[in-house]
Amino acid sequence: MALTLFARRPEPAEAPAPEPWPEIGETWKPEGVTVAQRYYNQAHAVVLVYTTDDGPYGTCYSVACLGCHYATRENGQRTYSTRYGLADAAKVANEHATTCRALPRDIPACPDDDTVRERLHAWVRGARHRDKDVQLWVSNLDLIRLTLQRSNDWIVGVLQQLVVDEPEIVRIERSQYSDYVSYYARRLPEN
Repeated sequence: MALTLFARRPEPAEAPAPEPWPEIGETWKPEGVTVAQRYYNQAHAVVLVYTTDDGPYGTCYSVACLGCHYATRENGQRTYSTRYGLADAAKVANEHATTCRALPRDIPACPDDDTVRERLHAWVRGARHRDKDVQLWVSNLDLIRLTLQRSNDWIVGVLQQLVVDEPEIVRIERSQYSDYVSYYARRLPEN
């Protein structure tokens, strides 16, 4: 009986390696975006608080849910400085996360350069008005930056190339006081 207590047992078979969880935004770092905070919604989809640039008036943040299609970048209740600071964006993201029950979606695939160029060209063409030139701000793209996945410098390069290729659609204006460059979608031609 004593021998059975101390008998060697065969080593257990190696357990299969666990399959990795699908990426739902927990560690995702798209190009051109700095993720500041992440929240889980009720179904474990990730709600991101992110920024794309330090603007001239400070850093502005946007909120996007990787479960539903919720995205916001400004507070419509204020009359000035409507863009979110970090505290306001965190509050909005947390409020959305506590009520959203959307399942996690796949992380947006990084589109190729030609696709992003075409989306930017379409954005510029869509911004044109009949009565005036319209200033184009790169920050206006913040809500779609998770799908563009390009840096501000890359986007500015595309706008500069568009100025060269299609000057009848977009123009550039340089500040006489600084290095600042503004882009304007030209007024639609009168028919």
